[in-house]
Amino acid sequence: MSKPNTLFKYFTKTVSPKEQKLNGSNNKEIKSRSPEENVKKSYVEKNNPGPGTPSTSTSTGNKISKRTEPLPASGKASVPQVGELVWAKLEGYPWWPALICNHPNKKRCFQPGKNTEVHVQFFDEPPSRAWVKQRFVREFKGTDSAEARRGGLCFSGDPKWKRGCLQAEKALSLGAEERLESLVVCKASSDDDGDDDSLMDMDEDGGSDDDSKENHVTSNQDDDATNMQGSHRKRRKGSARKEKSSKRRRIIAASDSESENEYKPVDDSVESSDQSCSSGVDESSESSEKETPTDDESPVKRRKPAGGRSVSAGKAKMITNNHLDDMKTPDRRILPSTPSSDRIKTTPTVSSGTKNRLSLFSAPESPSVTDGENQKGEGKFAHLSLDFLQDSKIRDGQKRFRNDLDYDPRTLYVPEHFLKTATPALRQWWGMKSNHFDTILFFKVGKFYELYHMDAVTAVNELGLVFMKGQYAHSGFPEIAYGRYADTLIRKGYRVARVEQTETPSMMDERCKQMARAPTKFDKVVKREICRVTSQGTRTYSVIDGDPSEADSSYLLAVAEKELDECAGGESLYGVCFVDTSIGKFHMGQFRDDRHCSRLRTLIAHYTPAQLLYEKGKLSQKTDAVLRQNLPLALRDALHSGSEFWEASKTLKYLAEGQYFVADAGGEQEGVPWPDTLKKMISDGDSIGMTASTDHELAVRALGACTWYLQRCCLEQELLSMRAFEEYHPLDLEPNAIVDRLQTSRVSFATGRQHMVLDGITLRNLDILENSVSGTIEGTLIERLDQCKTPFGKRLLRQWLCAPLCNPASINDRLDAIDDILNNVAMMDEAREMMAKLPDFDRFLAKIHTMGSAVRSENHPDSRAIFFDDGAYSKKKITDFLATLEGFALAMKILRKCRQSTVDSDEVSCIKSKLLTHCVNFTEDGGKVPDISMQLKFFKEAFNHERARTKGVIEPTEGVIPEYDSAVCDINDTTTALNDYIAKQRKLLGAKNVEYWGTGRNRFQLEVPESALKKVPDAYELKSQRKGFKRYWTREIEALLARMVAAEDQRHAALRDCMRSIFHTFDEHYKMWEAVVQCLAVFDVLLTLAYYSRCGDGPMCRPEFVLPSSDIQPFIKIRSGRHPCICKTYSGEDYIPNHCVIGTKDDLEGEEQDSMQDNSSMVLVTGPNMGGKSTLMRQVGVIIVLAQLGCYVPAEMCILTPVDRVFTRLGARDRIMAGESTLFVELSETASILQHATNHSLILLDELGRGTATYDGTAIACAVVQELSQRGRCRTLFSTHYHSLVEEFAHDPNVRLGHMACMVENENDEDVSKETITFLYKFVHGACPKSYGFNAAKLAGIPDTIIKNGHAKAKELEMSLERIKIFRCLEKPHDLSIEKLQELQQHIMA
Repeated sequence: MSKPNTLFKYFTKTVSPKEQKLNGSNNKEIKSRSPEENVKKSYVEKNNPGPGTPSTSTSTGNKISKRTEPLPASGKASVPQVGELVWAKLEGYPWWPALICNHPNKKRCFQPGKNTEVHVQFFDEPPSRAWVKQRFVREFKGTDSAEARRGGLCFSGDPKWKRGCLQAEKALSLGAEERLESLVVCKASSDDDGDDDSLMDMDEDGGSDDDSKENHVTSNQDDDATNMQGSHRKRRKGSARKEKSSKRRRIIAASDSESENEYKPVDDSVESSDQSCSSGVDESSESSEKETPTDDESPVKRRKPAGGRSVSAGKAKMITNNHLDDMKTPDRRILPSTPSSDRIKTTPTVSSGTKNRLSLFSAPESPSVTDGENQKGEGKFAHLSLDFLQDSKIRDGQKRFRNDLDYDPRTLYVPEHFLKTATPALRQWWGMKSNHFDTILFFKVGKFYELYHMDAVTAVNELGLVFMKGQYAHSGFPEIAYGRYADTLIRKGYRVARVEQTETPSMMDERCKQMARAPTKFDKVVKREICRVTSQGTRTYSVIDGDPSEADSSYLLAVAEKELDECAGGESLYGVCFVDTSIGKFHMGQFRDDRHCSRLRTLIAHYTPAQLLYEKGKLSQKTDAVLRQNLPLALRDALHSGSEFWEASKTLKYLAEGQYFVADAGGEQEGVPWPDTLKKMISDGDSIGMTASTDHELAVRALGACTWYLQRCCLEQELLSMRAFEEYHPLDLEPNAIVDRLQTSRVSFATGRQHMVLDGITLRNLDILENSVSGTIEGTLIERLDQCKTPFGKRLLRQWLCAPLCNPASINDRLDAIDDILNNVAMMDEAREMMAKLPDFDRFLAKIHTMGSAVRSENHPDSRAIFFDDGAYSKKKITDFLATLEGFALAMKILRKCRQSTVDSDEVSCIKSKLLTHCVNFTEDGGKVPDISMQLKFFKEAFNHERARTKGVIEPTEGVIPEYDSAVCDINDTTTALNDYIAKQRKLLGAKNVEYWGTGRNRFQLEVPESALKKVPDAYELKSQRKGFKRYWTREIEALLARMVAAEDQRHAALRDCMRSIFHTFDEHYKMWEAVVQCLAVFDVLLTLAYYSRCGDGPMCRPEFVLPSSDIQPFIKIRSGRHPCICKTYSGEDYIPNHCVIGTKDDLEGEEQDSMQDNSSMVLVTGPNMGGKSTLMRQVGVIIVLAQLGCYVPAEMCILTPVDRVFTRLGARDRIMAGESTLFVELSETASILQHATNHSLILLDELGRGTATYDGTAIACAVVQELSQRGRCRTLFSTHYHSLVEEFAHDPNVRLGHMACMVENENDEDVSKETITFLYKFVHGACPKSYGFNAAKLAGIPDTIIKNGHAKAKELEMSLERIKIFRCLEKPHDLSIEKLQELQQHIMA
């Protein structure tokens, strides 16, 4: 029967005094020996157990198991000696050949402690050293021994293992001293904290801790680590010794491979045997076995540990990080640098399994993401108690409180006395936080981005990270995960600042040495700089940011306003500048707008900004209301006038002095090479170009605001230097447009306006880009059309949808292109399939421009940043560049195939469309596509693509970079000279086996065998030796070596700038690449429109356009039209097509109509509630948009004159935040229609006047109908339930009546609840007699009793109204005919 499981089972039994007395002699013997002698004796005893020696017990993870240590092959182990070759094994890794050597700082090879360790250097590439458990050390007897053969204990199939064995095999022939002299590469550290590499396995109280079962692996660079900050440990009472070295924490870092980029939070309820976590994130399931300590202050990439444990194999690393600002980590292996032997003997130990079991009974030690209260850190963290962070005491950088009108929420006042008490690193952090209080700081510490205080709380709540233990809020994640975590926060509306280390510890030491004064503790910390501030409006998708997840543009918009007081209408003058930072294209413009901000609303709808910049206190109330209403989710930044929102002159001066537009920063040019768009905005009277013209002053000011903000985000250099500026014109103010109002009758569509105007209200009401109900793209026109295969094609389709064409010639040319594509369906399908493989050229071109900028590589903080995975980022840069080259090569292949498929046997093009010809033909064939074959060939031959992709380094071929060619030539010449020299020496010494030996600056030592030593000249200088050989240098060799080193340095310098130079060479052809992308984008959109025209639901027709003239008034004729986005009715039946005729004779039904209304431009639409009136109106509007987009439409026939603008007043909504009622919103939209509509506009008005009293609403609707039908004669669909309005205009020659048909069953005037209404969804002539509102009430679930009561009241009101009409008629009986009098008599009797 097994023993019961009790709590006593989990504690170590304390030794009794009697047992201590019995073991006293043994203890005295142990004390009399030195620590190293104890280690050696323990090693011999463990490897040579006596007959009665029990097997050892080991603890692994949460399980305790007994295991007998394997005996050495010889059956008897000797004491390891310095210089001895052994097999060594790190836990979780294979056995590896190694050399026992002294630790460079401790000067010994044995590590005393509970688990005796031996210091070895592995035969690895590059060599690495480690403290290895003594039980994992075995004698190395060569590669022919049993354990090294296949199936043996130490065998491994890793090629690196085999190369290491060959090195160890060669070392067998050397003596111990020769091995130590020639093979050991670990040098002593100049750092005082070198002893920290030998942290003992003890808990925080000083005792040993079985939680730390991992071997400590340290690469050569680890000794150069510099402590970022020290922290005090708990000390035992009575201890007088003061520890000088600072503690370090160990953090498990995730593998660099993409496959291991997922991180799981630590479960605090049941801790694993490895108590460490990666800055609050558990990065690897194997972390407890595979660790390699590196230093967080040295961002240089660490060498791999021995054993070929590659990062891609998923092996986690152990990082040894210094504490930051006294913040405790969850790692229980934080120990003093020099452990006390007394502590080891007197402190009782608790195994890891015991701690894990006891943790089930304990409360959480730190806040957890699963604890809602602790997530917020209320009452937990130190920053919550800081006086200057209290809500009532927070001040900005200028010490202004929050209630101050000039308060700046982006800055924070941090008292100087507090900064003096902070540690150097946290002083850096607070300094940056004080200038970016509204930003989350990702603060680089070694390989990790760490977050502190309020930023850590945000990260835990939003990212699911885990707090690290301690009184400070502290969390973090590895460098490789930056893109994922930053993207998550940015999508949620946060701003993220990436803070990088811009110097290494050695650079810091050198800086401190060169200081004129004595360096303080605040100087002895590596420099850090903000390299990028990213928000929703400033995304660039660099190599560290990751690839974009969506194709849509995200704009940063700056608005400058000047109110025109002299205008009674409340008009304003606006200057705007908006930029898509991921592409680098600026749009600038200045325009006058009405009191409704119609043009500003349209701009916001077409180019929806993610972030808004405006001048603080300068926006009018109406503008502020419009921006808040239309951009509820956009980030808003109020900039101070002058200092942040620059004046026009300051903007131009800054741009001129910054040399942003100089192609070659080193070249001399006269004046400033302004981009063409900016040059137009500079005053002609200013010869030095520092004054903006009157018509563009506000636009330049808006550019100044963008420039200031981009400078704050460290983006201005890379974006402005692209010189991509375009002038923005409102669509109704196009340069060649002839704008007419209601009084005019003609618009020149052939030579004037080129685009239809769709304002924000229309785009929303017609569901063009966004569903007006859900805010998504579900059910929208862009969702129905968007089958584009490229991101740049998707962006162009959105622009085309926002601004359809007006010119019939241009529209027909697009339609011809669709016909040409539909005539070659096989080509269309193949081209669409191939284009799906193209990358996002626009963003890749911007990225390559940034990577190739020489000015940025010298001045930007990113050029000084020290990245832990710099090699991975270099590979990513090359991968993106190669993807761009391969994409352009594929694009050329696509265009050539398209051209071949569109020519006949005589090589004559079959394409009718000029637009399609321009897209698929090269310039020499009459197209717009530049021939980039020569450029692609140059970059294909410039370097080895596969080698660059693998190594992350571009090695140019001959002729690409002259400096590199010169260096390679010198290296080859020197190599030839060295070969000639050794040939002469072999002949001189009479020995053919004389070889060069050595590495680095000790290369080219002549290794001479003993048989030829008698012939060695006196000029030979002895450098080293090994058994049977001696090595010499000569003056000739020293000269050749110096020549070789100089050439290699020159080659290295050329290679270091080679990648940037290649990128810059590519960027020099930016205009050519951009032209290709534009042609591809147009071609992609045309393929998409052709695909929709071919695969649309139901019959599709090509729309026909007629130019209006004096004999032809504007009209629309649609037969059997269907809504493009609706295939089924709500009941699941097929969509019912409808005719619609406006402005011309309606002969579609085949019925004779009143000839007086043949040319009526307005249709009054009536019908039952929910009968389909609004759907019909939206259907007509969307079909018109689709037709003028240049696409086939869902109808049997569509003929029309061009529409210059579509106005809509659909649905009912108020603007509570703006203080506007439903009626006010309706009337505001109606006022805008009356102000801007022309006789070529299409107006869709739905139930105007329903937001007020019936008489008022009817009167307003009547007046508007009269204005539009008589003065404007606009094509109008006006739906209403005011039947008196129908009667008013029943005989108006410019008004036609129509209604949505329905079928009424069981019609009962007494009990309306028994009626059954069937909606036919068919638009027919005439007026509907009733609106059948009680049917809608019945469908909505109103009780029958209420419906009956309501119906009775309705009849009473109708009778009352009829009597009033009769009495009014009787007031003038002489005007009535006999028939009319008889009719009135019947009404009275009824």
